[in-house]
Amino acid sequence: MALCKSGILHLFLVYLLLGILATCSKSLQEDQRSQESDRVLNLPVQPSSPSLTQFSGYVTVNREHGRALFYWFFEAQSQASNKPLLLWLNGGPGCSSIAYGAASELGPLIVGRNGSGLHLNKYAWNKEANLLFLESPVGVGFSYTNTSSDLTKIDDDFVAKDTYSFLVNWLRRFPQYKTRDFYIAGESYAGHYVPQLAELIYDRNKDRTNYPLINLKGFIVGNPETNDYYDYKGLLEYAWSHSVVSDQVYYKARQVCDFRVPDWSDACNDVMNRVFERYSEIDIYNLYAPKCLINTTSSVGSTQINNRGLRRLRLPGGYNPCYSPYAEDYFNGVDVQSSLHAKGRGNPSSKWQACSDLILNNYNHTVFSVLPIYTKLIKGGLKIWMYSGDADGRVPVIGSRGDADGRVPVIGSRYCIEALGLHIKSPWRSWFHHQQVGGRIVEYEGFTFVTVRGAGHLVPLDKPSQALALLHSFLSGQPLPFRG
Repeated sequence: MALCKSGILHLFLVYLLLGILATCSKSLQEDQRSQESDRVLNLPVQPSSPSLTQFSGYVTVNREHGRALFYWFFEAQSQASNKPLLLWLNGGPGCSSIAYGAASELGPLIVGRNGSGLHLNKYAWNKEANLLFLESPVGVGFSYTNTSSDLTKIDDDFVAKDTYSFLVNWLRRFPQYKTRDFYIAGESYAGHYVPQLAELIYDRNKDRTNYPLINLKGFIVGNPETNDYYDYKGLLEYAWSHSVVSDQVYYKARQVCDFRVPDWSDACNDVMNRVFERYSEIDIYNLYAPKCLINTTSSVGSTQINNRGLRRLRLPGGYNPCYSPYAEDYFNGVDVQSSLHAKGRGNPSSKWQACSDLILNNYNHTVFSVLPIYTKLIKGGLKIWMYSGDADGRVPVIGSRGDADGRVPVIGSRYCIEALGLHIKSPWRSWFHHQQVGGRIVEYEGFTFVTVRGAGHLVPLDKPSQALALLHSFLSGQPLPFRG
């Protein structure tokens, strides 16, 4: 009798195991089919490239609310199976990683003038990594929610949790990357997104019962917003030291402004508006670059000057100040959206924008500083780099207390790093690129800071070759050259 019961139990366990294997196999097949359905076969006016393998589409992050985030993914151009996975995030908050990171800065396909098509980027970051771009949060670009109240609740914590959910579900769709070394990168307000996402992954990796392991190794951020006090302090000093404002405006601001408090006095608002007015006359992304003269309705547009002036503008060194309107022209194409599997999703009646005014104007700013996260994750052993274009004076949209995305000239970043109180491992010195000074670098215990000479807010756009060299050093561990 006991033997009979043992046999029945054995058969039950065998059937149970077979059922589990069948379920897993079915789930894997579904993931593989979903992955293949996201493959991008041919974009309008796309140059041919045998090394280009790309996917795009939606990943649901909240089924109850109908929230889905849009991604665009490029396999590494060579040895993809041996290279890490790198997630890129743009800031704003409310700006598209497709418009900026992917199509204007570091993706393999860059939008040409007037949105006319795409050309290959020989400095694309997928030379070093499998490259994943994400439009986040919901309401940005093609990402959407079916619950309108979501758009009133978005803050840093909301964004981090949705992005984490995206990653977990994306890795189920692309299981070949589950064990790959994983890094996060971003710029501007992604100076909040990136470390906060890294912290969430770091914490949840400790709870393997409830969360899957994401093989996070580190992050790198460019011209990042980090700490409101140091960022604004650096902004003002940068404007004065680079002859943007007069001595009188600078000293008045120092007298009446206390950047440690969230609500500025009327006197401070008045004088800082004078600072911002002077910045509005130039390209605030890059002090020494020409300003875009194309009409634009985007919140990142520089002015409302008619585009006749652009034809007379001589652009230096291939710099294109009108990347945002060009991207909007291209990605609003019906055939482009169809090729990217974005057609008919979200709100099809609305125009795709490089930056969402709705998110930009309604984002709930609740985090004053992410410096404590740096301290925590440096102690946790993550590899952390910060880089800064030294021609960035970034101070665009002004809110009730002077809120402006970015606030991150190199001086502000240096103040933030000094506040961390880290021990210097290798002192401030020059690094070289093609026998010219590429910028400066200082290495601390657990942290590296790099400047990029002559670059503005969008370093991979202004100095693409130097940016790729910087990424190679970050991922490979090979030092940047210290001699010309």
